[in-house]
Amino acid sequence: MNNWKENILPWQDLLSEFEINLVLAHAGKRFANYIIDIFVNMGLSGLLVAFLSSFIRITIDNGSSASELLEGIIYSVLFALFYGLIEGIFKGKSLGKAITRTRAVNVDGTRISFRTAFLRGISRVVPFEFFSALSNQPHPWHDEWTATYVVDEKESSLPGNA
Repeated sequence: MNNWKENILPWQDLLSEFEINLVLAHAGKRFANYIIDIFVNMGLSGLLVAFLSSFIRITIDNGSSASELLEGIIYSVLFALFYGLIEGIFKGKSLGKAITRTRAVNVDGTRISFRTAFLRGISRVVPFEFFSALSNQPHPWHDEWTATYVVDEKESSLPGNA
């Protein structure tokens, strides 16, 4: 008669592949992500705003407060779109996250959708959102509002689609 444990062992190996263990990225990696990504996004957004502002100034007096407000709004929209687009295309990664080997995932460890990536990008434009990362909260607002975590890929066990 076979030992029942011998029959279960092959299944344990299969089940261990589905084990999910999320290890949140520590503050140092999150800060590095922020610094790298802010320069990339500011550069891309700034270039487009500079290009678009030449058209805006044709219709609005140069240097007027309306022109500056419109440029600020366009910059904020582009900034949010770039963040969302980059994290959406690269499955929860940005340049900063690729360098630090971290990834944005849903709270269950699955890959974020384009919708979630764009919501994360939009939430970063909220005034003072950056300071939420410095508070005693466990997660910055853009993580809380979108039900996401930023995890350390080397230390985490993610589902197959993440």
